Amino acid sequence: MANTVSVNPKSHELRRNIRWLSATAIGAALFVVLALCLQVPVFENYYLCLGYVSMAVCLYSFGTLSGTVVGVLGVVLYCILISGIRGMPGWAAGNLAIGVITGLTFRVTKKMDRKWLQAVLNFFAIAVSTALGILIIKSLTECILYSQPMIIRMGKNVFAFVADIVVLEISLPICMALDRVIRKITKL
Repeated sequence: MANTVSVNPKSHELRRNIRWLSATAIGAALFVVLALCLQVPVFENYYLCLGYVSMAVCLYSFGTLSGTVVGVLGVVLYCILISGIRGMPGWAAGNLAIGVITGLTFRVTKKMDRKWLQAVLNFFAIAVSTALGILIIKSLTECILYSQPMIIRMGKNVFAFVADIVVLEISLPICMALDRVIRKITKL
């Protein structure tokens, strides 16, 4: 009788879930580290939040849920470390919208053969999701929390919108270049 090794499907699924959870946790930690260590000023009080690179890579390589968790949890941890909770609820809620819309778009476009169409759709999804997340959701949250007129909040968040969209758009080629390597390393 030949020796056969049976693989328990539940243990394989458990290992996969642990790898996914670990990759997501590392992504959130990397979001915080990049946001803290590499601050590139662009406007008066705003800078390019390079933590979005980590969010985008996780959205592209590990899926919508992973990247969204990285964006929301990364912002929460960053805000707690730097300035407390002021500003965090709106930014976290905005990242939720950015993560869901962009992640679902990446999921569809990754399967496309036409790279130019993939790039156009990804670029558009990032622009729309960042506008919704930062200009609308973040502004509305801050309007409610701080009792300021919506137009004032939107005006202040235009700078954040521009800074965030730049980093997310620049992250696209990084996502595409690293996807195969990251998935091979993590076995996801």
